[in-house]
Amino acid sequence: MDILLQQIINGLVLGSMYALIALGYTMVYGIIQLINFAHGEVLMIGALTSWSCIGMMQAAMPGAPGWMILLLATIIACVVAATLNFTIEKIAYKPLRNSPRLAPLITAIGMSILLQTLAMIIWKPNYKPYPTLLPSSPFQIGGAFITPTQILILGVTAVALASLVYLVNHTNLGRAMRATAENPRVASLMGVKPDMVISATFIIGAVLAAIAGMMYASNYGTAQHTMGFLPGLKAFTAAVFGGIGNLAGAVVGGILLGLIEAIGSGYIGTLTGGLLGSHYTDIFAFIVLIIILTLRPSGLLGERVADRA
Repeated sequence: MDILLQQIINGLVLGSMYALIALGYTMVYGIIQLINFAHGEVLMIGALTSWSCIGMMQAAMPGAPGWMILLLATIIACVVAATLNFTIEKIAYKPLRNSPRLAPLITAIGMSILLQTLAMIIWKPNYKPYPTLLPSSPFQIGGAFITPTQILILGVTAVALASLVYLVNHTNLGRAMRATAENPRVASLMGVKPDMVISATFIIGAVLAAIAGMMYASNYGTAQHTMGFLPGLKAFTAAVFGGIGNLAGAVVGGILLGLIEAIGSGYIGTLTGGLLGSHYTDIFAFIVLIIILTLRPSGLLGERVADRA
């Protein structure tokens, strides 16, 4: 039971990060029907930007508390990621908005490779140890342990998700998002500016991705130019799992996928008689994707058009 409880905690932490990234995918898809495969690289840029900022602030302010450095680095990383995603949308996606669906998809893949290459040039290809700015002593829950960093991840994710749900459902921007998702042409006749709404959606998605990137790097203690590819792919799987285009579906899909991966990696050795080890954990995301696409292509919660944003 102690092992199960520990894997559940690990799964919730991992699923929280997947949920934040998946929201970026599902918001963009809900409005312009585009799978932004460069989203994982925005996560990576956010993590590496924060790594650079933390290093510079630690050198410039050696006595500053860790939480303040982390907060400042988060703000800077979010601004950089938002600016990057805004630029990507204007340069790479907007000119192809009325093109066949394959064109923006290929462009998104190309943008992903371009960002990886640029990050490799700027930050070099070696792995970078991510500084630990919070206390490292874990808290015990039953027979399991949870670190302050993991508690922060769960708390930040809950606040971010609640804020996004409020924004989409109770603000003018949220109403404009839902209207644009329904019918951009009719929404523009009603005074909504679809270009502004689409740009805002990319910016919000980038902020969530940057936060997720920092949490991912903090949790695993390392950052590198390829770190965004696999989490981005798994978050896309989570979005499809829950029902892409549906905000609640992205959250449910992310949490469930994190739990499936964590619990599966804890027991896969026992279930396969030692044939497979915990390092095969990545297969679970794609097994889930295959099963969902085969049995329920619309995802667990389907795609409720009126709620897409």
